[in-house]
Amino acid sequence: MVDSAAARLQKPSHMDPDTLRFDNTFSREMPADPSRDLRPRKVKDVMFSEVAPTQVSAPSVLGWSPELAVELGLPPVLDDEAKATWAQVLSGNRVLEGMLPIATRYGGHQFGSWAGQLGDGRAISLGELVTPNGRHELQLKGAGPTPYSRRADGRAVLRSSIREFVCSEAMHHLGIPTTRALSLVGTGDGVMRDMFYDGNIESEPGAIVCRVAPSFLRFGHYELLADDGETELLGKLFAYTVTHHFPGMSSDSKDPQAVLALLREVAERTVDVVTEWQRVGFVHGVMNTDNLSILGLTIDYGPYGFLEPYDPAWTPNTTDAQGRRYRYGNQPAIALWNLERLAESLGALLLSSWTVEQAQLALVEVLNDAREHSFTALRRMLGKKMGIGDAMPEDEALILEGLALLQAHSADYTLFFRRLGDVAVDATKLSTDPLNDVWYDRSGEWRTPVEAWLQRLAARWSLDPNADRKAAMDAVNPIYVPRNWLAQEAIDAATAGDLGPLHRLMEVLKHPYEERPADAHFAEKRPEWARNKPGCAMLSCSS
Repeated sequence: MVDSAAARLQKPSHMDPDTLRFDNTFSREMPADPSRDLRPRKVKDVMFSEVAPTQVSAPSVLGWSPELAVELGLPPVLDDEAKATWAQVLSGNRVLEGMLPIATRYGGHQFGSWAGQLGDGRAISLGELVTPNGRHELQLKGAGPTPYSRRADGRAVLRSSIREFVCSEAMHHLGIPTTRALSLVGTGDGVMRDMFYDGNIESEPGAIVCRVAPSFLRFGHYELLADDGETELLGKLFAYTVTHHFPGMSSDSKDPQAVLALLREVAERTVDVVTEWQRVGFVHGVMNTDNLSILGLTIDYGPYGFLEPYDPAWTPNTTDAQGRRYRYGNQPAIALWNLERLAESLGALLLSSWTVEQAQLALVEVLNDAREHSFTALRRMLGKKMGIGDAMPEDEALILEGLALLQAHSADYTLFFRRLGDVAVDATKLSTDPLNDVWYDRSGEWRTPVEAWLQRLAARWSLDPNADRKAAMDAVNPIYVPRNWLAQEAIDAATAGDLGPLHRLMEVLKHPYEERPADAHFAEKRPEWARNKPGCAMLSCSS
């Protein structure tokens, strides 16, 4: 009898990690730092430094993604013996044959200013795992210092590691391109952190997340080479990127059209992933250029959050509280700004064949196309959330009016759109009852203006009859997202030694579009206790 897929995901199995096959193209094809000095320092003319993860005292597997494990050809469920084995590997205590731990060199614009060399300060890539499903780079976050750690210790704490583990997998199940998280490992060691940079330094439990992606290349990898005048190495990185991650495109860095083709593809992917963030109300919090993936993946889950009361000016990042550069409503514009910085960097490759004027004109054309694509993608996305389908320019006023009402009357972003699909319309009546409980403003003043807007929306629906409108809306409007307060409940319990709430949350988030009465707690509006609680309302980059 053949097991079902669900049964296989619940069936413990054993595997010797030494049977895994690694083939590390990046470290083989890109120039390496000749020094093994782990002290923070400026590095030139190389793409990575070899490093050794720092040993931890008592690693233990706290979280495991069975779906990703199966994709990687690993056991979906670990028994106690397997947990002990994999804890050694995924903490960095044991380096398998074929692995070559490295930290890569990159730069970036942080909060709009050039920061120079940054690099993997606490991320150590173990190697590229070869599986029947392709190559997957395994990267440990929090495994110790590297030459790029600047003043930091290369470690991560349990609270931030839980948040990354939860949201990486949640975003995947929401259908949004993202890096993944295979495991969450406790280290058994304390880590000193000043959570809000206010002088209150405390020891927190340490943890390590194993992140997985085809590549962790960022905009900043290209920026630093261009800024340092390493044009030959920039061309080599371009060729590597296209050869391994954009098959079918030309990898000739001296061909201007090949360079522009890569920029166009990266721009489209970047616009699309940020549009998807907007769809589910995700706010990244730190959209620096070093935190944007060249593959268009969601990367670096730091002080992120999901909209609860709809507020386009909201940011979850305390560091961004003044300028709110990375607020929800500004994310599409920041994506375009970051693409401009990438275009400037790749523009150095165009000058081998073109004049400065020719290069600038070509780059501006690509960026203008990206801007137009962003406007169109956002309008169509919002139209689908509102049941309009592929909204046209003439629908923009209706869409914007609806968003203004959500903001004015403090609607829960996730619940409003999910319940909007339940609004019933017939020839004589339009009921707003499904929307009764989605408001943080309890005054009831929303009802008259929202009913008037719904009448106009219903008239628009009638122009494009769709018998399955609710199904179409439910497919783009999730009911379960990893709200900060839900993550904090799991963090508080895990810190006290109870992993049950974390595992329960992870199970619920595997099916974000399927509403289940037993999971009603995970679809509730933000409770009052979470309004100003650290970790729920605002977060820092300290992790």
